[in-house]
Amino acid sequence: MNQGQQLNDGKFFVRVPIRQRFIASGIFIAMAAIFLLFFFAANGKIDLDKWLTPCGFKQRHNLPCPTCGFTAAALAFAKGEIFKAFYIQPAAALFYSFAAIGAISALFTAVFGLYLKPLKQLCEKVKTRYVIIAVAIIIAAGWAITLIRAIKTGN
Repeated sequence: MNQGQQLNDGKFFVRVPIRQRFIASGIFIAMAAIFLLFFFAANGKIDLDKWLTPCGFKQRHNLPCPTCGFTAAALAFAKGEIFKAFYIQPAAALFYSFAAIGAISALFTAVFGLYLKPLKQLCEKVKTRYVIIAVAIIIAAGWAITLIRAIKTGN
């Protein structure tokens, strides 16, 4: 194989050890199981109402809680209605989008034994507290949108 045909030239991919491939396999299987659960629930094969209780915050205060709409957005996302999921709960749809990208990345790592070098560099540079702050801001922004919508419609 000549130099131009090599996949791993060190610019975009990094080889991973077998242990990391197994971890990536586990991550993909877990993510796929969660998405399949929501897919079957969205198509009426599983009744999530047996497992999930009504929102206590909404019952008590008559306003949506910060995560109200996450399940409905997951069901829309699982059916492929991405824009509807963003309308229902923007924070949830963004979370599920990142989860889908993570699952695809984990599958790629598990199958090919390669990790995207720019993604690895990003993960090494970003500190956990910044990720937590970003998630909190995204959830607060999604909550603000659902609150405004609920107040506007009177729900």
